[in-house]
Amino acid sequence: MEHRISILFYIKKSKPNKDGLVPIFIRITINGRRLEHSIQRYVDANRWSAAASRLKSNNEEARLTNLYLDTLTSKVWKLEREMVQDGQLVDFDNFRVKWLGVTERPRMLIEIFQQHNDQMAALAGIGKEYSPATLERYNTSRDHVRAFLQWKYKIADIDLKKLNFEFISDFEFWLKTVRKCNHNTTIKYIGNFRKIVNICLRKGWLLKAPFLGFKMTKQEIERDFLTEDELETISSKDFGTERLNHVRDIFIFSCFTGLAYADVQKLKRLEVGRGIDGNYWIFTSRKKTDTRSRIPLLPLAVEIIQKYRDSPICENSGRLLPVLSNQKMNAYLKEIADVCKIHKNLTFHIAWHTFATTVTLSNGVPIESVSKMLGHKNLRTTQHYAKVLDRKVGDDMQILREKFGNKRNTGVETKTAG
Repeated sequence: MEHRISILFYIKKSKPNKDGLVPIFIRITINGRRLEHSIQRYVDANRWSAAASRLKSNNEEARLTNLYLDTLTSKVWKLEREMVQDGQLVDFDNFRVKWLGVTERPRMLIEIFQQHNDQMAALAGIGKEYSPATLERYNTSRDHVRAFLQWKYKIADIDLKKLNFEFISDFEFWLKTVRKCNHNTTIKYIGNFRKIVNICLRKGWLLKAPFLGFKMTKQEIERDFLTEDELETISSKDFGTERLNHVRDIFIFSCFTGLAYADVQKLKRLEVGRGIDGNYWIFTSRKKTDTRSRIPLLPLAVEIIQKYRDSPICENSGRLLPVLSNQKMNAYLKEIADVCKIHKNLTFHIAWHTFATTVTLSNGVPIESVSKMLGHKNLRTTQHYAKVLDRKVGDDMQILREKFGNKRNTGVETKTAG
């Protein structure tokens, strides 16, 4: 960040001492703000040159006084150089602390991280801006940074000014090797840490950006989803136990609405009503992104709502469906996958991806509509599912290619045999 410093020495004729001498003052202007004080030297006002900001004489007193003024000038430029070299923002407040010799307490990384998380916790506690899950991720990120400091430097905290590109690179290495995090999880933790660093940059506590040149690109991962046949197998299967049938119903409801577990679990009866087309819609907000979501209900989803209309749990709580804990849901879904001979790691999260791919995009629903129903803030997030379908198209065409290739080979063989 650019800065401007100028220096001026002047006398105050309105403040003579008992001997009639006037004090010399220094004025240091930093980015338009002035720092002024007496330098504890008194001179004859008639011997002062305002144009030169020096005493007009060749005697010993004048020589020593002017030498002192030169020393103060050198001190100003020396402090400026030191601040730049230390990566400290050269502004009025920081320079004033240096100039007046006030001991500046270093700003420590973990301390600032904790202050950020405390503020986040306060906002999450009153239902504003942040969810408990987001707070938990930032607390985990803070703990990872703290553990890294102990591993790398054997310290509990570190001065912000010591953060650099090497620190970030080493932190990434530690997350991947010591903590065994995969690439995308590593980038998530580093992204949380980067937010803290950016706050420090905006507040002027850091002059250089440690993340400059550091790549934060996530790797695209294959997201499992159910095919149309797999979806039909689960939805039509009678599992013989109320427990599995119950879990299946909630899972299928999510497959046909695109709601994540947290959204289904908190869904209220009041959030279902008639839409613009006269049919039933869900009007809710996504817990993860806090965005409004309007979802027209498909017939099977309506049937599931009707099935649990008289559930005591729903009647007492006002919730739309009696949803079990996420841990139990995922445990029972693995049983359902075994019974249906589906060789996928069946979790509740797959329902969300199934809605995006098999239920909507595969059936010609425009990607813009799918994006709105999923509560995505950016269309690019939804486009990932379209890429999945592109691969499916490629697989389907490969089957067709092989089919035509077999026919051609059969024709060649027959001709040869004849």
